[in-house]
Amino acid sequence: MRVSIVGAGPAGLYLAILLKRDDPRHQVTVYERNRLEDTFGFGVVFSDETLENVGEADAETNDALARAAKRWEEIEIHYRGTVTRSTGHRFSGVERKTLLELLAERARALGAAVYWRQEIRGLTDCDLSAADLIVAADGAASPVRDRMSEQFEPALDWRRNRFVWLGTTRPFPAFTFYFKQSPAGLWRTHAYQYAPERSTFIVEATEETWQASGLDAEDERATVAYLERLFAEELEGHSLLANRSIWRRFPTVRNARWHAGNVVLLGDAAHTAHFSVGSGTKLAMEDAIALAAALRTGAPLAEALAGYEAERRPPVESLQRAAQASLEWFESAERYHDTEPIQFAFNLLTRSLRITHENLRLRDPALVAGIDRWFAEQSVTQSGEPVPLDPPPPPLFTPYRIRDLVLPNRVVVSSMCQYRADDGMPNDWHLVHLGSRAIGGAGLVMTEMTDVSREGRISPGCAGMYLPEHVAGWRRIVEFVHGESQGKIGIQLSHAGRKGSTCRLWEGEDEPLPDGNWPLIAPSPIPYREHNQAPREMARADMDRVAADFVRATEMAEAAGFDLLELHLAHGYLLASFISPLTNRRGDEYGGALANRMRYPLEIVTRVRSAWPGGKPLSVRISAVDWAPGGMEAQDAVEVARMAVAAGADIVDVSAGQTVPEAKPVYGRQFQTPFSDRIRHEARVPTMTVGNISSAADVNTILAAGRADLVVLARAHLWDPYWTRHAAFELGYALLWPPPYASLERYRPRTR
Repeated sequence: MRVSIVGAGPAGLYLAILLKRDDPRHQVTVYERNRLEDTFGFGVVFSDETLENVGEADAETNDALARAAKRWEEIEIHYRGTVTRSTGHRFSGVERKTLLELLAERARALGAAVYWRQEIRGLTDCDLSAADLIVAADGAASPVRDRMSEQFEPALDWRRNRFVWLGTTRPFPAFTFYFKQSPAGLWRTHAYQYAPERSTFIVEATEETWQASGLDAEDERATVAYLERLFAEELEGHSLLANRSIWRRFPTVRNARWHAGNVVLLGDAAHTAHFSVGSGTKLAMEDAIALAAALRTGAPLAEALAGYEAERRPPVESLQRAAQASLEWFESAERYHDTEPIQFAFNLLTRSLRITHENLRLRDPALVAGIDRWFAEQSVTQSGEPVPLDPPPPPLFTPYRIRDLVLPNRVVVSSMCQYRADDGMPNDWHLVHLGSRAIGGAGLVMTEMTDVSREGRISPGCAGMYLPEHVAGWRRIVEFVHGESQGKIGIQLSHAGRKGSTCRLWEGEDEPLPDGNWPLIAPSPIPYREHNQAPREMARADMDRVAADFVRATEMAEAAGFDLLELHLAHGYLLASFISPLTNRRGDEYGGALANRMRYPLEIVTRVRSAWPGGKPLSVRISAVDWAPGGMEAQDAVEVARMAVAAGADIVDVSAGQTVPEAKPVYGRQFQTPFSDRIRHEARVPTMTVGNISSAADVNTILAAGRADLVVLARAHLWDPYWTRHAAFELGYALLWPPPYASLERYRPRTR
């Protein structure tokens, strides 16, 4: 097979090696527009896992890299005059030029042709059209890909921070982060050794800081001089080195497709991952491994390329999500700059959401013991409750106070609609559903969305708090939770608005009832979908009536004995549809700017707060983003949270989406936690977080890093009502069982 590879970076050269090693008859040619000596950058980072993958694919390449690499296990975080060290992180640094020399030498030794200073801009250059396979490994700004943009549909997201890639003669003993304040603003530095007397020194700043420094108008030499002065103490007399070291913005590259005809994308041409996770070279070389393996099968080319893309996309997109979380953390580092050093360090180490409390405990038990002790001490101060400190409990098993309510732990059972009520009346299903999860150990159990009127229901099976008999029905459940568990119970009040009068979930999600529909109201007369019922635009009289319904339901919730009340201002229901510009098209004082759109929801918050006892907490659930063009964005959510708390809410339950059916959420592990994190630190309000959280390790990580005060689990609790008790067992924490289950104290289940 004749293979033309455009780009002599790690992806292209390593693919050439693997192809020639697999079959010497392959005619492999590599074209690179630059000279080898023009290599941009200084050192690249490999994890031990990546080197193992390289070793399995080609042992000789791995041996050469291992000989050239500088290894380290420690990370140092310099922040506010303190140094936090974490060990157990096994990485290697290799000079980029050395890496390319090793790969090029190995490729040539196997018979591949490598041409430097050969510009390729289209498929007709250098007779590429004669090749059986054309590999575009020509970087994030790939000319080959961009010439075929209709086929690949590339998307480049140019990030807002500025960074410059430098070297230094100082040999850093660990992977080192500096966070340095100057009159211009906060500077972040990523530094790591890659050779005996050489280290990479990447400096990053916000656009505002960069411009305030004056470096936006200076050249490379001025940049080096400025940063040598700024980091004189950190450089310890060593100089900075430049190599085409211009200030850049990072492009996150994604493509709808990675192959078209006989052209395939590899490495940065297909995808990028921010340098803060050190994975660009990893992804490139693992792409080469996967593509070589797909071609090795002997399948027809189209089938092989499709197989390569199908295999690689899931791990690449997973790592891109982690890299996105990491780059956003660094973009917003100012947000965390007043947190305590130990929490700041833990937050940084777990920023990508890939390293958890448990992962870090295995690597560095002393550091995690320190963060657990610190967190427990903060809990004692915050809750006023005693907490053992030697050893401290895992973060999820610390108490938390909201007004007069003290929760025994930080786990919350999410509000999950059951659709089993009759005219709003809770029954035995609700008793078992909520009661079993309270016995299961959760600190707070939330009712499903409970509607304040018959017309405010989603479906005929929705729970309600609008008839006198509802009070007794709910009181039975509340008394069971209080009498048989240590947990507390809250009620979520809502009105479905334009999303009402639909079938139960299993009968057809969001589908209109076949008969017996009731009229709907909303801020604007926009149906949820074209075939759903169009709501009537609310007049002031409608607003007054609904507000009275919320107040009445609040008073009934107090009569039923609930510990906490939550207002549902999310997911496109009535109050949420006032907040989102996608569902509120009003031209009066309740529409337009965010402050106007919040006017009616805040009226409800204020009136409910007045009707709810002063010692009991009030929560609001919000949708941080709509995941649709023109909808709510994360910065809007910060303002919504501020306004809600100013109106009387005590904590913000941060969810997202479900406002419009055409939304395109970005799913992943803990995918909504970053919104909670931002609101908690920018609005300075307590938060609860939700969104694909399932493990005790994730819960502990979120809490210890300060991304939320409480963690809300939904499907995990549907799957396992005793999730909290099982988490305690997993973590070795003694959580007492109710007396009828006392025999379980001596039971040890088989785990395999």
